Amino acid sequence: MSSVAAKPILYSYFRSSCSWRVRIALALKGIAYDVVPVNLLKDGGQQFSAEFKAANPMQQVPVLKIDGITLSQSLAIIHYLEDTHPNPRLLPQDPKKRAQVRMIADHIAAGIQPIQNLSILNKIGEKKMEWAQNCITSGFQALEQILQDTAGRYCVGDEVSMADLCLVPQVANAERYKVDMGPYPTITRINKALLELEAFKVSHPSRQPDTPAELRA
Repeated sequence: MSSVAAKPILYSYFRSSCSWRVRIALALKGIAYDVVPVNLLKDGGQQFSAEFKAANPMQQVPVLKIDGITLSQSLAIIHYLEDTHPNPRLLPQDPKKRAQVRMIADHIAAGIQPIQNLSILNKIGEKKMEWAQNCITSGFQALEQILQDTAGRYCVGDEVSMADLCLVPQVANAERYKVDMGPYPTITRINKALLELEAFKVSHPSRQPDTPAELRA
């Protein structure tokens, strides 16, 4: 048996905010991987294919095949990467800060993103834009308040954490659905600082193998 471990494979969609979280984590931790694009719009949604359902019965991206296991759910994937590649750290050692990071990550990953996700918007119909704006606005009003207590340069203090990996893709969603970012100066400031970091640039939706030509950076 080869001693060289197989390169991780990330099933990703360029515009998926959950996939973007994982791409940032892989970039920060310097883990090389291959991408298998899963187009959520093409062919009625490639996530519904029998082949992809075998990889993730929930039929959602991202999925990461790594170290002989197949993982779905972006935060579970990031926790695994944190456990197996502890540098740089994405969860602070201080228990209070660590809890704050998880709280913010969950606030976005469980409280905002799922209710404005593509699958939900497809069921809403004509009022898609209004629905997405309402979901993101109510979530951001709370998040802005939380960040005023926890933020330094980034979401929690001055080190990049799992919370930041959730924040940037969610701000991109807000911009896509034309949410007025004026009321959220802390979110806006942190997002701007993060987008200057290389890991956030290389993982950006405008720079993926499956990014359409007209959306490329």
